[in-house]
Amino acid sequence: MNLTLQVNGQEHGVDAEPLTPLARVLREQLGLRGTKIGCGNGECGACTVWLDGQAVCSCLYPVYRAADGSITTIEGLADAGRLNAVQKAFIDHGATQCGFCTSGMIMAACALLAQNPHPTEADIVHGLTGNICRCTGYRQIIQAVLSVAQQGNA
Repeated sequence: MNLTLQVNGQEHGVDAEPLTPLARVLREQLGLRGTKIGCGNGECGACTVWLDGQAVCSCLYPVYRAADGSITTIEGLADAGRLNAVQKAFIDHGATQCGFCTSGMIMAACALLAQNPHPTEADIVHGLTGNICRCTGYRQIIQAVLSVAQQGNA
């Protein structure tokens, strides 16, 4: 099936079976490998992207359902080569560790901050519940998100 996807502000033609996971199309056809496929069943959050501004697990999301929306991946967050505030805060706070969960975690954190620009620590913990990190212990991640909220850069 030929589909047109709007990804990071650009239109892309893809050829995929309708139920192919969006993550697979992003990685294999569009070369956007920042979106990771960790568990393949929506439990780890490594595949988190935005669809029309909402965080979704792209390993579960069928590509045909994404054809009518605007998709943003981790590659689409930077503006003219400048990292966005959350990406920079993750680096500054050492919240990246092995890096496997980082793109999904950043996408979820940005979605949280878009909905709640001044979250409490409890709000952040709740907002990132669907994303698993095995390396950081979450402390650095929470501090990174708090720092962005406190600076008003969300």
